[in-house]
Amino acid sequence: MVVLIGVSGSGKSSFANRFFKRTEILSSDECRALVSDDENNQASTNDAFDVLYYIAGKRLKNGLLTVVDATNIQKESRKGLVELAKKYHCLPVAIVLDLPEKVCEERDRNRTDRSLGAHVIHRQAR
Repeated sequence: MVVLIGVSGSGKSSFANRFFKRTEILSSDECRALVSDDENNQASTNDAFDVLYYIAGKRLKNGLLTVVDATNIQKESRKGLVELAKKYHCLPVAIVLDLPEKVCEERDRNRTDRSLGAHVIHRQAR
């Protein structure tokens, strides 16, 4: 299991898409879209992570590389993923994308699908 860690705009999805197969990547945004038709719908986050964990468990059970594309910036948010990896006797590995806040803010401003705002990125970086 590979867990990507970084604030919004740090390039987690771009990194994942460049180095992993589409089927290996589990995106929290895509899971939000699956359960609510809107990847930006924060109210659907719990349901989205239920789906993400379910699929991750099935992939790990079958010995498949599983990449989790979510901010994962808080230790508590990674704890369940580490436990899931251990359940299936997998080594959890983290890749941290630690870019300057200004870079993440600029990327966020240039997004065509959504913009979270500098205040959100600053809070995540803290």
